[in-house]
Parts: sequence; structure tokens; C-alpha cells
Amino acid sequence: MSMLDKSCKDFNDVLASKAAVPGGGGAAAMGGAIGMALSNMVGNLTVGKKKYADVEDEVKELIENGAKVIAELETLVDKDAEVFEPLSKAYGLPRSTPEEIEYKEKTMEDCCKTACSVPMEIMRKAYQGIKIHERMGQIGTMIAISDVGCGVAFMKAALVSGSLNVIINLNAIKDQTFVKETREEMNQLLKDGSKIADETFDLVVSKLTK
Repeated sequence: MSMLDKSCKDFNDVLASKAAVPGGGGAAAMGGAIGMALSNMVGNLTVGKKKYADVEDEVKELIENGAKVIAELETLVDKDAEVFEPLSKAYGLPRSTPEEIEYKEKTMEDCCKTACSVPMEIMRKAYQGIKIHERMGQIGTMIAISDVGCGVAFMKAALVSGSLNVIINLNAIKDQTFVKETREEMNQLLKDGSKIADETFDLVVSKLTK
């Protein structure tokens, strides 16, 4: 059963339990999808208003791009669980002989690389969502501008949480070229995305407190 088919309560109950999945990655993806939905809500409240007629086409484009981010993040909720399962099994492989040790190390390496791929993608999608929030905060309707602030806070949380799930897997990988390249992209997304998210949040606060 897909995590997305569960009620919010069921999802949280499983998240709080000893179950291996969902975990931080799945929660990050779900939080990001919720954040992106908030931006789209603001967009939908903006479209059709005479006051915002001059930016309506751009807002519609932001909504369309936001819908793609939502769908991709929702997919990543389940994908995170899928890639963790083989990794959890790899931890239990025997290490009694040199052959078994070698096999386990290779399997762990491969599984950790695969496990890195999902939180990295969550970070990429969170960054895209943050960029959409940035523009929505500039041109979206004032009647719901606070929701842009709420949404971008969720997106930043997804970005930061995604990075932690990348790091924990990188720590178990011996391929230093892979580690270096992944860490560089992760750090850049974290730096740039956090900066834009903070600026967008501050913009919303300034609009609310004029």
C-alpha cells in the first residue's frame, strides 16, 4: 500500500512507530509537497482577480510548475521507502568469511549510493519549490500572502531534512569521488535554497507588518 493512500493520522502513526519506513526522507518529501500546495493555493486565489490581471499568466505558470513539484515529491515519499528496504536487509548480511565480508561491503556501498539518490532528489525538488515561492511571494495575492511564508518554511524544512538523509548515507560510502560530487551538490542546494527561503520568508513578514 502506498504511503499516499494512508490517512494523515495513519501516516503519522506509522511514522511514530518502530517501523523502518517511512522515515525522515519520506517525511521531508511529504512536508515539501504540503509546502508546495500552499504556494499553489495562493496562486489559485490570485488568478481571476482584476488587481492581479497583469501577472495572471505568470501565476498560472507558477501553479503549473508547482503541481509538477507536488507530484514528484509525493512520488518520492514512496521511493524513499523503496530504496531503504534493500539497505536494511544489507545490514543483516553475514560477515563470517572473507567472501561474505567482501559481498556485504559491496552490497552496502551500492545500497547506500541508491539510498542517497532519493534525498538528493528531494533537495532538488525542494529547491525548485523554494524558487516558485520566491516569485509567488512577490506577485501573489495579499489576502493569502502569509501562506507563502508557511509554504516556504515547509520547503526549507524539506531541503534541510533531505540533506541529513544524504549525509547519513554518505558516511557509509567509500567511493570518495561519489562522496565529493554528491556533497558539493548537496551543500550548494542547501546554501542557495536556504538563502532564498529566508529572504522569501522575510519578504512575507515585511508585507504583513507594513
